[in-house]
Amino acid sequence: MNAARAEVAPWIRGLARAGFVAKGIQYGTIGLLAAMAAIGDRAGRTTGAKGALTEIHAQPFGKVLLALMAIGLAGYAVWRFVEAILDPEHRAHGVTGALKRVGKFGNGLLHGALVVYAVGVITGKALADPGDGARSWTGRILGWEYGPWLVGAVGVGIIVFAIVEVKEAWSCKLDEQLDLHRLGSGARRVIVQLSRFGLGARAFVFALIGAFLVSAAFRSDPDRAKGLGDALAAVRSWTFGGAVLGVVAVGLIAYGVYELVEARYRRIQPV
Repeated sequence: MNAARAEVAPWIRGLARAGFVAKGIQYGTIGLLAAMAAIGDRAGRTTGAKGALTEIHAQPFGKVLLALMAIGLAGYAVWRFVEAILDPEHRAHGVTGALKRVGKFGNGLLHGALVVYAVGVITGKALADPGDGARSWTGRILGWEYGPWLVGAVGVGIIVFAIVEVKEAWSCKLDEQLDLHRLGSGARRVIVQLSRFGLGARAFVFALIGAFLVSAAFRSDPDRAKGLGDALAAVRSWTFGGAVLGVVAVGLIAYGVYELVEARYRRIQPV
């Protein structure tokens, strides 16, 4: 049994690290496009995960790049499933741990859906509009009996996730989760603070997404639901929204850097 586990573990670690790279590129793309939009660059726009994949596809050698992204996202989905089922890092304890496992499994499903979308873009068979996903599924669920309650619960769950993410970003010791001992103390401090800024920025956007879902549930109006791209667009419409969007965009780029750092330095326990 131990030999089998030792043989499988390197593959799992490889898939996880490929997934971190793909996520880093994805969020870096989202942040860069949002930053360009914040400063009024015509090439900039607010978009989400699917929009980032579409943007990558539009680049030179886009099909090859997107295929590599799909492989990385598939690896990340597998890693999330492994975390949910096997808990290799031994962090899932009690009711909170069970909820974390459910969340990780759901996150794996979401990244699996991104893989399907990426393959669809490559083959020319992608059906979903990157901009209306949140409104579409929210509208369907609101039509169910107790649908508004379910949408509201999902929104509250996302807000709670965002709060926990901020708390963990600033209270946990990221330099213990990341194997940074070979770097100098100055470089370690920069990486940790940059990572915390990125995690905070992503949590801020997720809290907005959750709030919009709660509003959609309360009003029974699916048009109030917003995905990542629409949430960033809403920020841009605020008073001083361009400045706020610029800060959030830089934060999302920082989160992308954090994922790339994870790909290189994350301590991944064997299964």
